[in-house]
Amino acid sequence: MIIKESALKKGLPKTTTSLCPECLKIIDADIYDDGGKVWIKKSCPEHGEFKDLYWGDTEMYLKAEEWAVDGIGIENPAITGATNCPFECGLCNLHTTHTNLANLDLTNRCNMRCPICFANANEAGYVFEPDMDTVKKMLQDLRDERPVPCPAVQFAGGEPTIYPWYYEAISAARDMGFAQIQVATNGIKLAEDPEFAQRSVDAGLHTVYLQFDGLKEANYIAARGRPMMDVKLKAIEACRNTKPKPLTTILVPTVVKTINDDQVGEILNFAIENSDVVRGVNYQPVAFTGRIDYEKRMEERATLPDLVHWLCEQTGYLKKEDFYPVPFVTPVSELVSTLSGECKLAFTTHPHCGVATFLVINDDKEVVPITRYVNVEGMMRRMTELAAKADTTLGQFALKFYGKIKSDKKKKQAALKTFDKYFGEFIHYDKLPDWLNLQEIMTNIVGGGEKDDVGDFTWKTMFVGGMHFQDAYNYDIERVKRCAIHYTTPDGRIIPFCAYNGGPTYRKEIEKKYSISKEEWQAKHPGRSIME
Repeated sequence: MIIKESALKKGLPKTTTSLCPECLKIIDADIYDDGGKVWIKKSCPEHGEFKDLYWGDTEMYLKAEEWAVDGIGIENPAITGATNCPFECGLCNLHTTHTNLANLDLTNRCNMRCPICFANANEAGYVFEPDMDTVKKMLQDLRDERPVPCPAVQFAGGEPTIYPWYYEAISAARDMGFAQIQVATNGIKLAEDPEFAQRSVDAGLHTVYLQFDGLKEANYIAARGRPMMDVKLKAIEACRNTKPKPLTTILVPTVVKTINDDQVGEILNFAIENSDVVRGVNYQPVAFTGRIDYEKRMEERATLPDLVHWLCEQTGYLKKEDFYPVPFVTPVSELVSTLSGECKLAFTTHPHCGVATFLVINDDKEVVPITRYVNVEGMMRRMTELAAKADTTLGQFALKFYGKIKSDKKKKQAALKTFDKYFGEFIHYDKLPDWLNLQEIMTNIVGGGEKDDVGDFTWKTMFVGGMHFQDAYNYDIERVKRCAIHYTTPDGRIIPFCAYNGGPTYRKEIEKKYSISKEEWQAKHPGRSIME
């Protein structure tokens, strides 16, 4: 078993623990419905009351909670006696979710100076840039996590592509067995260097997470301080031209209400038009990292339901019922883990951290959400039932599914037949396009869950998701305990994203401890700009 019933309080109203945005002390908070939206309100004895929008649709909030589960945590936490989340990160014994994706900051230097950036050497006044020996140790710390070694790493920054040993870092991750290696980039190096994308692929890179705020220059001038549209298009073209296949590209828009909320549908349609290389859009509603008054927050605050509503209005082919919270897919992990006898990757995040769906793009560019082809709720509930019974009633099921089913025709046919027996009722085969062999893809995933099997699905669909990282105003400590996106640090700790960049903001502590001043860096690199 890798998941368990969630300890989260469900329904509204309810209480949680949060932080005072001023002094960062832990305080109680109320989460409640008002006008069909979900709000969080808290009061600090010293700094008064704070209120913020938590989720912009109460119905969606309650639906997401139906799929809440908790993970079993990790067997080897760095902090074993923690009682004070989020101020004892390591990971600690309170954390319920193993690392699904780790960020590794290669540098805080950047070749841009974005007004909204929280990780920039020019603003910080110091340079954080671990050497390769340290990077290898940070990677190994992730692979040493148990019971599930971290399977995916994203090199970040600053701008990771200007790290002096960028290719070496990618190759080190490849050699350590990471199944997914990504880079989060503004795209400048991809656009300016014709060989950069191919050299990245050759080193072992799987995915580019491309900062992409819209299709209007005004967006980039406002958020990034300069025109960037030409850079984005050239970067995508560079990824399209890599061999033996295009370098998977995910567009990552930071969504700010009143700035680019009117373009989320246009961004998705652009991704669909370029679906030979762009495999998904991962929207990130803005988190406010500094002081900002209530009126300004409400003017610009975008929540995940707001994002979904905008996508539905602007595309015409999506409905809010198509979107599910991240832990919705944990029954797949539980069933695969049960059948294989090994703990597999499980997305046991808090149900209000993210939402997602998949789109099927037909040959004529017709776009159909996967939920039109599959009764996804029925399939997930059946998987949960089967996982619970597998040790007694599914012995033959496990034998038919598990093994080298792709290379053994008889075993493959038995597996497909078994899949139909248990799950066929949930798939509308008469509606599926001929080229989407969902039966075989799902059989392979459940039968072994190998990376290539998941890849078969993602290359035939378009991922559409949103991840809303927290700030001090909407902070919910229950979310931190269940975070699945972590940072690996030079001192051997693994820290949840929303603690690293918000709340206690471990980023400042770590970077200052392992950095040198801008002047010292300049003295070591005469004639070079900190931005190159």
